[in-house]
Amino acid sequence: MSKQAIDPAVSIGHVHLKVSDLERSLRFYRDVLGFELMQRFGSQAAFLSAGGYHHHIGLNTWESLGGPPAPRHSAGLYHTAILYPDRAALADALRRLQKAGIPLDGAADHGVSEALYLRDPDENGVELYRDRPMEEWPRTPGGELAMVTQPLDLRKLLSEAPEEK
Repeated sequence: MSKQAIDPAVSIGHVHLKVSDLERSLRFYRDVLGFELMQRFGSQAAFLSAGGYHHHIGLNTWESLGGPPAPRHSAGLYHTAILYPDRAALADALRRLQKAGIPLDGAADHGVSEALYLRDPDENGVELYRDRPMEEWPRTPGGELAMVTQPLDLRKLLSEAPEEK
């Protein structure tokens, strides 16, 4: 039996999260991170996007209204990773988080990417990151990927944020 690799054009299109309080989640994903509200189903669901796409993030309370966060040490989604187009856009995200008083769980330079780690209002893990160009990725002498986890200089990153409008 031959193993065929998945088509390299395949991508993950969106994430749909169960939340306990739709308004609170909208304040985070729309008002802090800056996603655009595309459609809303009353107080039960909302669909948000970047750039006018139908949705990158779905939020719903269908099975979770008023519910507690999932236990930390249980199976489930580790985090949602949101890819930013460049370092300036990631720096802008950091500025938005700081302005809203949202703490980071961590920040790392992985060689292939730079990432900010935090939690949304329902304690779901969120990674905000930017990829480096593939030609800059660290490799072993044999050509294999050599990702690392090193501290990310947040002060330097923040200095690269575009001027606020």
